[in-house]
Amino acid sequence: MATEKLLARDDAPGRLKVGRPIAIIDIGSNSVRLVVYEGLTRAPMPIYNEKVLCGLGRNVVSTGRLDEEAVARALKALARFKALCQTIRVGEILVLATAAARDAQNGPDFLERAEAIVGRPIELLSGAREAELSSLGVISGFHEADGVVGDLGGGSLELVDVEGLKADQGVTLPLGGLTLQDLSDDSPRKAQRLVREALPRAPQLARLKGRTFYAVGGTWRNLARLHMAERGYPLRVMQDYRIDPADGLAFLEMVERTPASALKEIESVSDARRPLLAYGAIVLEEIIRLGKPASVAISALGVREGILFDRLDDELKGADPLITAAADFNLLRARSPGHGVELMGWTDALFDSLDLDETPQERRLRHAACLLADIGWRAHPDYRGEQSVNIIANAAFIGIDHPGRAYLALANYFRHEGLSVEKASGQLKGLATPRLITLARILGGAFRVAYPISVAMEGVLPKTALMARTSSKGAPRIVLHLPEDMSDLVGERLFGRLKQLGKVLERDPKIQVA
Repeated sequence: MATEKLLARDDAPGRLKVGRPIAIIDIGSNSVRLVVYEGLTRAPMPIYNEKVLCGLGRNVVSTGRLDEEAVARALKALARFKALCQTIRVGEILVLATAAARDAQNGPDFLERAEAIVGRPIELLSGAREAELSSLGVISGFHEADGVVGDLGGGSLELVDVEGLKADQGVTLPLGGLTLQDLSDDSPRKAQRLVREALPRAPQLARLKGRTFYAVGGTWRNLARLHMAERGYPLRVMQDYRIDPADGLAFLEMVERTPASALKEIESVSDARRPLLAYGAIVLEEIIRLGKPASVAISALGVREGILFDRLDDELKGADPLITAAADFNLLRARSPGHGVELMGWTDALFDSLDLDETPQERRLRHAACLLADIGWRAHPDYRGEQSVNIIANAAFIGIDHPGRAYLALANYFRHEGLSVEKASGQLKGLATPRLITLARILGGAFRVAYPISVAMEGVLPKTALMARTSSKGAPRIVLHLPEDMSDLVGERLFGRLKQLGKVLERDPKIQVA
């Protein structure tokens, strides 16, 4: 009976208590997608994601109408999505439509039929509103974004200049993949001429030089996936995957002249999207040539996440998305979440005493690592490091680049597996900079000293301190300060951990009880 009661529980302790889920149905020119989010949070976590490639925008330019077969597929998808939302027990469903429904003569009729199916009004986004929401999605997902957002859909391209939490008014251009395919009579060469005529009219590209271009949209994500495969990239995380513009141009030119079937990893791209790859490559190539960005960053967040971000209050909008996400992991997985918070202050003192000239970016990464330090405790001791690395390196974090992910994973690896750089993952070391590897090793060593003292319980570390000191004779030391009532904790295991850290820091270890 006790077992039956446990198996019948449905309180989902692995989910945050943030109210009922929120669903967004996005009726785009190429796909109709449902994403259900855990709730309205600063670091939104999808609990379900499904798309149907309907191709609503196909031939809209030439015929002026939505294709009836595409409409039928879209309406069927909407009926399924409504049923899924009922199963998930979402608290609110938001439905939006973009360029295809906006531009087609029979768009109003389609929206009326769609509203009857989903049972709620559909927001038909103007080009300006679509651009605004895309920029908000990027702002929500990148720490201190600075550059130009480009959202390439099936029907249109939106361009918006962003800086920090601010976004300028954007422009909408008829350069979506399906639109270009239609306007060019399925000729990439003709499409290239259309793109070269239209893009110079976008003022945002004149302000892009030396900044970041944030690429939003399924076609560009698929191009990035192929770029990863061509370059043998070790991490399969799309958010903030960076492409060097010079390398990007060579890759995009190769995509344009190579049959899609010959591209590496092409099987991961759906048949319906493959013909659009060349058009997406043409648009991105011209943006790079005209705008001369310092980097191209792929964004997994766009209009849908922009809607959620727009609903947050100003305080939550200003919160750090990485720290928020790490705090969520800490709350859901750590033995004592308060201990992770205490680690932040405890390592603040250590790193300040070491005079490492830690940058604000490095400091926030360290704080995130502290919050993630105990998420692998349920695994077998022999595999805690490996499991933690896999979770952290591939987690749906936002507000962090790939070198930062490598740092977080390495710090947790060193915490569990020891401070040997040689044994650490070569792929992760290849992503991180030498400085980040050194900082992760120091932090992992500090973790290895902290846990034999606190056993991951809060209220212990604030009574202690780990600091860089200099002896009376000028010798550099790393000193662990313990109060008198914790003297029984001193032993070979604790001193051995301190000695390991001292070796990394080239400092003599000392435990001082006072």
